[in-house]
Amino acid sequence: MLQFELALAYEIVGTRPDAVPGPWYDVRVCGTHSVRLGRFLLEPDCGLDRLADADTVIVPGLADINQDPPAELVEAVRAAHKVGARVVSLCTGVFVLAAAGLLDGLRATTHWAHTDTLAARYPLVTVDPDVLYVDNGSVLTSAGKAAAMDLCLHLVRRDYGAAIANIAARRLVVPPHRAGGQAQFVTTPVPAQDEHALADLLPWVMRRLDQPLTVEDLARQSNMSSRHLTRHFRSVTGTTPLQWLLTQRIRRAQELLESTNDSVDAIASAAGMGTATTLRRHFHRTVGVPPDTYRQTFRA
Repeated sequence: MLQFELALAYEIVGTRPDAVPGPWYDVRVCGTHSVRLGRFLLEPDCGLDRLADADTVIVPGLADINQDPPAELVEAVRAAHKVGARVVSLCTGVFVLAAAGLLDGLRATTHWAHTDTLAARYPLVTVDPDVLYVDNGSVLTSAGKAAAMDLCLHLVRRDYGAAIANIAARRLVVPPHRAGGQAQFVTTPVPAQDEHALADLLPWVMRRLDQPLTVEDLARQSNMSSRHLTRHFRSVTGTTPLQWLLTQRIRRAQELLESTNDSVDAIASAAGMGTATTLRRHFHRTVGVPPDTYRQTFRA
């Protein structure tokens, strides 16, 4: 078990904001025995049989994904979900959910270092390495480490509303959400040997997102051929120049929706999307909701 994700989850769902008028989460740590986490000793409050009574089950990260998750844990999580519990995994806790069959046919994520392993071991799971979390309704998964915080704040937002989630985030001195709503982006790990290839180009592009940039524009700026540029982009970012550029434009639009009262037309222009119609089409496809809905739901 990874203590970082466990502590994050407990800090968020285990601490009731003063602004909550009614009941808050009643948090219990369930397990079969005491666990030493570094210099800390974790004593469970109750056994795994209590998961059957839970409304939400949160599975923290596993310390060793090369070992099969404990069979009794897998069965307890499966049984809890079968009787209606919402099941949430943080980081590598996703391997427990996958072993229980809860992710078959669904999108899921985990720490970027383990997405390939998850995909290879559980081919029925659609693994998305480029998000902070995935919400499938009754089954939710987070990416690695601090993304556990994003998912836990998302749970609070779902259960108690954006205002309470924002209060919880301010208490933690973190943003209430990072770079979006249902489709949140993380930077694809950059291979060390390619870090220099686009080091000057990417900031140059970010300063000009309002302009109608093309692959040829980027190639000229970086003194590369278009083919060479595309190869470097795939190596460094894991995607094509145009897809990366679209992602940055959507992120810029998200930031403006969150922090300004500008019209969708003005934001479309500032993000280099041209028209509000174009922005709405790409925004809805990427984020899952229209810009106006995003602003109402996720603006801090």
